[in-house]
Amino acid sequence: MNDKLAEREIAQEQGFVDRVYLQLGESARAAHELANEGRERGALGHEGGLVERDAFAFQAARRIAQLDAAHEGLVFGRLDLDPSVDTEPRYVGRIGLRDAQRDSLLIDWRAPAAAVFYQATAVEPRSVIRRRVLRSEGQSVIGVEDELLDAEALERSGADLPIVGEGALIAQLSRARDRTMHSIVATIQAEQDKAIRAPGKGVTTISGGPGVGKTVVALHRAAYLLYTERRRYESGGVLIVGPSGVFMRYIERVLPSLGETAVALRSLGEVVDGVRATWHNDPAVADVKGSVRMAEVLRRASRQQAPGSPREFKVFYRDDSLRLDGKRLGELRRQLMSQGRRNQQLRRVPQMLLDILWRQVRGERGRERGREVFNDEMLDNPAFLEFAAAWWPALEAREVLGWLREPEFLARVSEGILTHDEQQLLLKSWAGRGLTDADLAIEDIPLLDELRYAIGDIPEQVADERDADQSGIDIAELMTASDREFSSGRGWRPPTYRIDDDPFAHILIDEAQDLTPMQWRMVGRRGRTASWTIVGDPAQSSWPVAEEADAARAKALEGKPVHAFHLSTNYRNSAEIYDFAAAYAERVGLNADLPTAVRSTGVEPRVIEHAVDLEKATREAVGEIASQVSGTVGVVVPVARRSEVNSWLASWSEFADAAPSAAASAADPTSVPSGEDRIVVLTGLDTKGLEFDGIVVVSPDEIERESATGRATLYVVLTRATQLLTTVS
Repeated sequence: MNDKLAEREIAQEQGFVDRVYLQLGESARAAHELANEGRERGALGHEGGLVERDAFAFQAARRIAQLDAAHEGLVFGRLDLDPSVDTEPRYVGRIGLRDAQRDSLLIDWRAPAAAVFYQATAVEPRSVIRRRVLRSEGQSVIGVEDELLDAEALERSGADLPIVGEGALIAQLSRARDRTMHSIVATIQAEQDKAIRAPGKGVTTISGGPGVGKTVVALHRAAYLLYTERRRYESGGVLIVGPSGVFMRYIERVLPSLGETAVALRSLGEVVDGVRATWHNDPAVADVKGSVRMAEVLRRASRQQAPGSPREFKVFYRDDSLRLDGKRLGELRRQLMSQGRRNQQLRRVPQMLLDILWRQVRGERGRERGREVFNDEMLDNPAFLEFAAAWWPALEAREVLGWLREPEFLARVSEGILTHDEQQLLLKSWAGRGLTDADLAIEDIPLLDELRYAIGDIPEQVADERDADQSGIDIAELMTASDREFSSGRGWRPPTYRIDDDPFAHILIDEAQDLTPMQWRMVGRRGRTASWTIVGDPAQSSWPVAEEADAARAKALEGKPVHAFHLSTNYRNSAEIYDFAAAYAERVGLNADLPTAVRSTGVEPRVIEHAVDLEKATREAVGEIASQVSGTVGVVVPVARRSEVNSWLASWSEFADAAPSAAASAADPTSVPSGEDRIVVLTGLDTKGLEFDGIVVVSPDEIERESATGRATLYVVLTRATQLLTTVS
């Protein structure tokens, strides 16, 4: 390549980029002025001023966030068109900008006018003569990569459009990986662009083998939908669900870099508000907790009497001895359960208990005073209040989950559903653990959500009272005037409570092939009215019963129309690495989708077998790869060896700087690696959706034997490396 020509072209593009950043600064100042104006309007003090303030503040905050996020690589594309279409070049960027005269300066990559940047090819140039990708660091252009799409049009036009660089895609694929995913906004390929710009309604599925870009395409699709139908998706919200905290930190910068912040990113351990689980159960336990059979077990549990709750109540009132016995209480329990979720019945319980007691009042002194006096006196009786609160307590999902840890209780609610061995697996998984976030496995979170749905949310008034006094609920305070009217027979209508399942306008599920039936139920509750983007590869599934998961998925999607897109080109792995992984998949009989890798490095994967000292062999393999790549190195281990391998690397001085979290992870094998680590130890499941410059697989045969889907997991692991792969056994 002519260096002087490249320098000339870079300098030319730098001039335009400087102009764009100058305008970006002006736009940022205007956004801050808008925010200040909003605050001044709010100071007017009347309702209209407050509404205007909120509207101004929202618009200004969104624009400021968008402008702040767009600095890195703001301008990345240029189109030179046939002069019969346009004589001026068009520039494409992460956001749209106009100059002081309101003329378009930079086209948002999601705008219809930018579609041709991704869709034009040499076969179908669509009036594009040259497509240029600008590579930048900060605000400086450091390179350009050109593609000549229509040589005949260039010759006809006589334009001076030199062709520079090796091609944007190959340059992008050759870069070193760090601890976060980057956008591919400058190098989206035509088959990817079709999936990104698909209509927002119904269900869009994006499938394909490893390395085809399913995840990053889906994230760009989320940004595209927010751009095209902002009111719908911003007001309803976009939920992005991924397999792990490691994965969510890996992808968290992609959408802000594309100018979008109106999304909720949750790992499967964080879907339920206020709960965060970071570690997995063993595969055998996960299979039980993930089965749809657990839904019936939990439904039964939610209808049981709270362990240790009182079985009867006796009280003297005037001349009468009143009693709530097991028979009467059992009938009342069945009546309440048939009329709604148990927490929704909290305000009805004291009234209905009083009804039963009032019918037993026979003495003249009691009857002549009437029902209202009876109610008042009973509601001032501490014994009655304590009984009502204990017999029908306000329940949290965690409390009910705790009941299942009692062997007799679990046996009762799982009779005919779970085998004795499966019950023992559950009990063992919970043994010695409490109910804090740190005690809960990722597989426990759908169980909590199922219970929360089954028992209902605690009414806000009850929750406030409960927070104020955990020792019990003041039933008298819960009895409103309308409740007392009902108690006196003058009529009453029960309040209604809605379970807040946070229904979203759009839900994006990544690594969907791994969702258990119970996880599909959990996510489905948040998407009853949503459109969906579902990303996955069935061959990479870690769930052993495909039919059960398929049925749960179908129920979650509720018959919405499906638009399917399949990606077929592997942009991650070198041909040598992917050929190695594909050969393994074929050898073990996986029904895998095998994409085509687009680049070759000439470096074959290295296989170290029969290592006499596994620790020494592992450290040498990690050291060798770390010295040859400038980006990240993943050390993938069986679940049972994670702490052990962490200790090997943490104690080795050569890794003191490269792997700062190794010692911490060794102390707590459930911890999630931080985003700063160059070398990180992960289990096979933790690697889902990630990529590294180099991978060392420790004891692949053990990973293969870990679970019924161990072969699929190992196949995934073998496809995580972009440059170097070594297995040690």
